[in-house]
Amino acid sequence: MTEHRIYTTSFAKVYPLYVTKAEKKGHRKAEVDEIIRWLTGYSQEELDAHLEKETDFETFFSEAPQLNPSRSLIKGVICGVRVEDIEEPIMQEIRYLDKLIDELAKGKKMEKILRK
Repeated sequence: MTEHRIYTTSFAKVYPLYVTKAEKKGHRKAEVDEIIRWLTGYSQEELDAHLEKETDFETFFSEAPQLNPSRSLIKGVICGVRVEDIEEPIMQEIRYLDKLIDELAKGKKMEKILRK
């Protein structure tokens, strides 16, 4: 398995980019946090702790309390690759998150983003 640089990148370094992307399109940080909590099962306090500790992406996803089973419903292309076809588990989780943030920025309703 190829070790991707993103695996060792601090989640806290990329998180502000997610928030900025959402805010540029009129959304709030709270919506970004809701998406992350839905995907990973982290509480807000746990999410904040990982941001403060500057946990890397690999650890952030491998320690997630409960990856949402509905995440398999996330389909589509991100960075030119279909998220449902990614074979590396951690990379797929990262791309699922990227896709959800893209959907928020594109104005999709939260109930659809969270696959309700």
